[in-house]
Amino acid sequence: MDYRLFIARRYLSSRQRIPLITIMSGISVVGIAVGVASLIVVLSVMNGFYDVVRDLLVSMDPHVRIVAEGGGGLPQEEANEIVEQSLQLPHVVSAELYVEGKALLVTTNRPEVNRVVVIRGVAADSMREGMIVGSFDTDGQGMIMGFSLGQRLGLSPSSDNSKAMLFSAQGLAQMLTRIFSPPAMRQFDVRGLYKLEETYDNTHVFIGINEAQELFHLKNAVTGVELRLADLEHADQVRDHLEDSNPRGVQVQTWYELQQSLYDVMRLEKWGASLILILICIVAAFNIVGSLTMVVIEKRRDVGVLRAMGATARDIQKLFLLQGGMIGLIGSGSGFVVGLGILLVQKHFELIPILGAESFVIEAYPVSIQSLDLLLIGIISFGLCLLAALYPSWRASQSEPSPAVAQDH
Repeated sequence: MDYRLFIARRYLSSRQRIPLITIMSGISVVGIAVGVASLIVVLSVMNGFYDVVRDLLVSMDPHVRIVAEGGGGLPQEEANEIVEQSLQLPHVVSAELYVEGKALLVTTNRPEVNRVVVIRGVAADSMREGMIVGSFDTDGQGMIMGFSLGQRLGLSPSSDNSKAMLFSAQGLAQMLTRIFSPPAMRQFDVRGLYKLEETYDNTHVFIGINEAQELFHLKNAVTGVELRLADLEHADQVRDHLEDSNPRGVQVQTWYELQQSLYDVMRLEKWGASLILILICIVAAFNIVGSLTMVVIEKRRDVGVLRAMGATARDIQKLFLLQGGMIGLIGSGSGFVVGLGILLVQKHFELIPILGAESFVIEAYPVSIQSLDLLLIGIISFGLCLLAALYPSWRASQSEPSPAVAQDH
């Protein structure tokens, strides 16, 4: 074993003459361990919430969306070309045309209840998650709405109360400008109820794409094209390819860009919390400065003897750097064990529930352990310990052999 490592280890665990220094070193180890464990737990939980929110939004939003710049509609022929082109790309699983707009929903059994909803016209054979009543059938005059919206309006499939009417803004304008033309109000049959997320369920209604075109007077145009990928991580690659091959005023947005403000806030919260928790490690690093400085003062005679025996100033500096590194290694390792242990227990047994979980889509705090976070935590915590050991090690290396030995007599 290298004599410098041997001496550094003895100084770290010595109990003969300087128990206070050993206690301070232990406090430094505990401080680093607490800081590292806290960082691992907090970042992994925030990653878990990020994944939950992302998966929830992606279940409602496409992985990639293609629309016309300026918010206008896409000619259906051009949209069909984009669909064919998109299906030739790797990672693209499906490509669908859609029409979207707002309309007034009026029920036949409760005409006093009017509600403005977002109408999405999609293909009749589209597959949608979250169906709990009926089926996703928008063929003809079929309508699919959220379960909570259906309860509020008293609508349900296969019952006497399954009829609803839609009245678009374009129809209102037509009624005001063309007095003798019938208003563009269409009656639909509720054929299914879905349940995804409360806000989305209360605002989004699905009908057939042809009916939506007639409702919003789009004729031979659609709002855009939506793509689903085998892996959403390839969304940027698909977007870049579509932008290069469709330069004619087409805007391509990925799932991240569709909700970018929300995702950016969540990332900012994650790294803001990380900076606050790093302060724990910085405080522990100050303890390392104090404990190593006391070791240098107490062991000045030993340092003088080592210098007299031929040890260089660089050797002395390395000795105390090794001691600081050992404190960082023990503290970081203990923090990793404790933090990962807590996360694994929470992930598999969900011991810590979320207060008021009945209002959330999950019941316990989610956990997502990312290797990059663990690597950064390890580098930062160990680096802080080495930085804290620089001054004491430099001070020890400045000791001269003769004065240091003579001072002790």
